[in-house]
Amino acid sequence: MLAIMKREFSSYFLSAIGYIILSVFYVFGGFYFYAISLLNNTTSLTYVFNSLFVILIFLIPILTMRLFSEEKKQKTEQALLTAPVNLWEIVLGKYVAALLMFLICIVVTIFYAITISFFNMPSWSTIFGSFIGLFLLGASLISIGMFFSSITENQIIAAVSAIAVGVFILLIDSISQSMSISFIRNILNSVSFMSRYNNFNVGVINLTDVVFFISVCFIFNFLTIRVFEKKRWS
Repeated sequence: MLAIMKREFSSYFLSAIGYIILSVFYVFGGFYFYAISLLNNTTSLTYVFNSLFVILIFLIPILTMRLFSEEKKQKTEQALLTAPVNLWEIVLGKYVAALLMFLICIVVTIFYAITISFFNMPSWSTIFGSFIGLFLLGASLISIGMFFSSITENQIIAAVSAIAVGVFILLIDSISQSMSISFIRNILNSVSFMSRYNNFNVGVINLTDVVFFISVCFIFNFLTIRVFEKKRWS
């Protein structure tokens, strides 16, 4: 798993994609930080973290679209599947590589907090909760994006599919409010990413919210493994 993770992580910087992802996140994150926090002279980063939700919906599919699609396109998938490693090691190796890349992106938010601390003492507990929430949200979206990358050799299709799911996730709360059927509304509320993410952004770390995001990661990583189990034995 470690070898796969190292290879996948280094590949982000052997091509332009790693630098593009970092640049886009830093530019938009910096813009939100400047426009929301610095211009309004506030030590709260809650609205900054809320705004980053939308950025991740479109950025993470770019991060994950090549994870398995490129293996299919370059015809190296069979060599990977016949390698003397477990399927879960292959999937987790690629997953951890994408997760590390994502962590490099979001670590900049710590510098936002340090910057505003020079002007006034921020609520470090709220910032810590927001960072944990952002990490868990990203981890969930990465697992979803990786699953779509595993079922197609076209990177564009993988990215667009993951973005479509991300947009649905973003709109779940709005759809729920427009529903007149309470049963469906309750189901949508129970799978709302935004409401759970917002809990972290106000400094509330609920075990149920943590379990929810971890469960999403587990389910989609499991589905990805199942995709390759089927191919290995077919």
